[in-house]
Order: sequence, then structure tokens, then C-alpha cells
Amino acid sequence: MSIKKKLGMGFASAILGVTLVGGGTFAYFSDTEVTNNTFAAGTLDLAVNPSVIVDITNMKPGDTVLREFSLENNGTLDISKIDILTNYKVIDVKGNNAEDFGKHIKVLFLENIDKTGDGWLIDDYNDVISETTLYDLQHMTPDAVENLQDWVTWFFELNGEESGLKAGTSDSMYVAFEFVDNGKDQNQFQGDSLELKWTFKAYQTEGEVFE
Repeated sequence: MSIKKKLGMGFASAILGVTLVGGGTFAYFSDTEVTNNTFAAGTLDLAVNPSVIVDITNMKPGDTVLREFSLENNGTLDISKIDILTNYKVIDVKGNNAEDFGKHIKVLFLENIDKTGDGWLIDDYNDVISETTLYDLQHMTPDAVENLQDWVTWFFELNGEESGLKAGTSDSMYVAFEFVDNGKDQNQFQGDSLELKWTFKAYQTEGEVFE
């Protein structure tokens, strides 16, 4: 065999070996596209305006205080409900209290005006809290933005807004507190004070499918 043929066969064998080692490489067409995706979480941002609802002194049995405040949804997500949690501390200056001062302070009503209907046909107040003492309210968690109207009110479409608080909106609230005059000796409470802490806890709405 000539040297030329031997070199040719050796070159062919080398190419075949590289092909086998490389797993059978070959030329092909390709095209690539890249997508950029974002998952951004919304925000729950509840505000109470004003932040101090009641600051009053020199109350006596029989006195009532009426206040207005608003619940504001300053976030980007709708709120499904807002629980009201009640805690208070009694300052007994003389140390002679035989009873809890909270049993003598009554919430006459807490009304959500925006959830109340027109009111020209029936009594359709939306009282979130009605006729209870601060002592008893400690064991309750009313929803401040629930529509509580009955079926009669709903039927006549006087029901006000739906329950919850949509992003960028607010609800107006009216509340009345009474220092109850029970017709008995209440001298034990002279000079005492009660520090009420209302915590408003907002919750998101249920998850949904985005299309």
C-alpha cells in the first residue's frame, strides 16, 4: 500500500474515532427566546383616623360620649374583615374598688355608616357593637366592616356597601360610650380612670385565580 493511501486511511480512522467519542455530534438549527416574569406581593395597610378615639376626663355616672372615626384601607389589597380586640386597664387611685370599672362603662353602639342603608323605610342601622359593657366586650371579636343588615333590608336594597373594605376606600364609624348610672353608690370609682386599647386587625380576602 502506498504511503498516500496509508495516510488517507489513518485520517479517516481518526475522524471516525472523534465522532464515536463525541457521541455522534451533528449540525442543527436552533432558536432561543427568554421571558422575564415578576411575582409582586400586595400590601395590607389599615389606618384608624384619628388614632385616639376617646380622651375625656371628669366623667360621672350618667355621662355619655359620642365620637366619630374612620377605618382606612391604604394598601393595595382588599380587606375581607377587621376584627376588634378589646383590652383595658383600670387605674384604681385609692385601691378601694370592689368591682371592675369596665362593668360600668358601656358601649351603647358602634355603627358602620357605610354599611348602613338609606334608613327611610325601616330601622336598618348597622351596629357592629350594641349595648354591651367593656368587661363583656373583652370576650368578643366583632367585625367592624361586616354588613349586618337583615333579609328585609337586603330585599329593599337599603343594605349599604358589601362587607369588607376595598383598597383605597374608608368606612365612617360612630361610637357612643356611657358611664352607667346604676342608681347605687358608685363612690369607689371617684378619681379612677380606665385606659381602653382597641386593636383593629385586618385580614386579606381569599386567594383568586389570575387569568
